[in-house]
Amino acid sequence: MPAPKMQNESEFRRWYEQGRTYNWMVEEYARKYHIETTPTMFSNYRRRLGLPARSVSDTSLVPWSVRPEHRREQHYIMLTQEARRRAGKPLKGDKPERLEAWQTKIAELGEKAGGRLVVHYEPDLHPGFRLVPAREGIDNDLVRVPDKTDRRGGNE
Repeated sequence: MPAPKMQNESEFRRWYEQGRTYNWMVEEYARKYHIETTPTMFSNYRRRLGLPARSVSDTSLVPWSVRPEHRREQHYIMLTQEARRRAGKPLKGDKPERLEAWQTKIAELGEKAGGRLVVHYEPDLHPGFRLVPAREGIDNDLVRVPDKTDRRGGNE
């Protein structure tokens, strides 16, 4: 039976509480212990220890299955940061200021356009995210509510 890869539970807890990424932990294990690991190993260990997940999923702010190539777009990043804020999770670095500036910019663009704008996602277009006019009584938050939502396969 192979030896367990997790070398030190208290070290892992400390790193996790410090906000170290799983990728950082993989690199540190390779450097410090000469053991190859994966981010999934650390994620699974976090779950087994009952530590809270870092990521926040809010289907009202990201009701779409977002393609990997679109996950670095500003609108997606800001929506996920807003989900963290609403969940009471901390925003690091300049994220609070960037989030506020993004929301202010959308409000100003909406005023110039004569209404309120919301984020819409169309995975087959480039860029995948864009701003569109909010529909009265339907799009009451930051995003355009899709007609149908399937987080596994996108909106239809």
